[in-house]
Amino acid sequence: MQKTSARLLSLLSLLQARRDWPGALLAERLDVSARTVRRDVDRLRELGYPIAAFKGPDGGYRLDAGAELPPLLFDDEQAVALAVALRIATTSGAGIEEAAARALNTVRQVMPARLRHRIDVLQVTAVERPASRASTRVDGDVLMALGAAVHAREVLRFDYPPATVPGVDEEEREAERPSPPPRRVQPHHLVTWGGRWYLVAWDLDRENWRTFRVDRITPRVPTGPRFVPREVPGGDVAAYVAGRFNGSGASGDWPCRGEVILDLPAAAVSRYAYDGFVEELGPHRCRLVLGSWSWAGLAATLGRFDADIEVVGPPELREAFAHLAHRYARAATSPPVGSATTATSAAPVSPDRPRAGRSG
Repeated sequence: MQKTSARLLSLLSLLQARRDWPGALLAERLDVSARTVRRDVDRLRELGYPIAAFKGPDGGYRLDAGAELPPLLFDDEQAVALAVALRIATTSGAGIEEAAARALNTVRQVMPARLRHRIDVLQVTAVERPASRASTRVDGDVLMALGAAVHAREVLRFDYPPATVPGVDEEEREAERPSPPPRRVQPHHLVTWGGRWYLVAWDLDRENWRTFRVDRITPRVPTGPRFVPREVPGGDVAAYVAGRFNGSGASGDWPCRGEVILDLPAAAVSRYAYDGFVEELGPHRCRLVLGSWSWAGLAATLGRFDADIEVVGPPELREAFAHLAHRYARAATSPPVGSATTATSAAPVSPDRPRAGRSG
């Protein structure tokens, strides 16, 4: 028979593994009597574990939620998964970086050496994309409040100031404009996109779906009445959010998508195609289907591959390449800025020249 301490750990591990355990089955698994199981359950209760007993033909025990967090027991896979999740959480921008780092240190200290080594070799560095927008951090309490409202299906009220404009004095702007009324929404989903947190909700005043940046939300209490959930357009929240950001609506696809053949190996193109489709046509030739905000933006993106391009379609993409070729040719032959001939040497823009839309 195991020593009492080892048997308690085994019992705790079993209770964490499934919802309900018949007493007879626990006794069989631990190779002890039902009376010993009862005594061990009482010892775990004294240590703070909320173990409830249930009646019936197969009466037994379950580990319930309690008022305080007792010590937990993890197997090797669970411990590694928890440590990896905490390591990633330190780069999430969710406002929990410090707490995640402290929790990771606590878990690491009690890990066996064989597991600690596996965790120490995983070093994660958060590298922000070189975008024009500044990175944002959200308040962990705000995330929890929004998540609770989503889970409870309760109407949410919050202040949502307009986006800041670079170069504009915020104090002066706030003094000139009255504060907007609080927003009233039915919160449905809390999502991340491009390093930012967003709330997907049905706006009750505008009677339409809206996507709100969490770092600009200040929740008001109390929350409102419960509501019946709606289905986001298209039925897929990931596709809906992607569509909102690439301008395609609920489809989640780019508004402009074209097909070309590049004189490059498929392996070299696929590393930079992101959500594009790449098909190998030969050792140094491939087909690429890619999307963008606009036809001009798509043509410019394809030009970055620095290879000969054959346009398969559609015609709008061909027009975009012609538009950019004309623009680049002018740029290549225009005199330096400040030259006396700058104003007169530029080629006139034909009013009937095909336009490819706004560049992305």
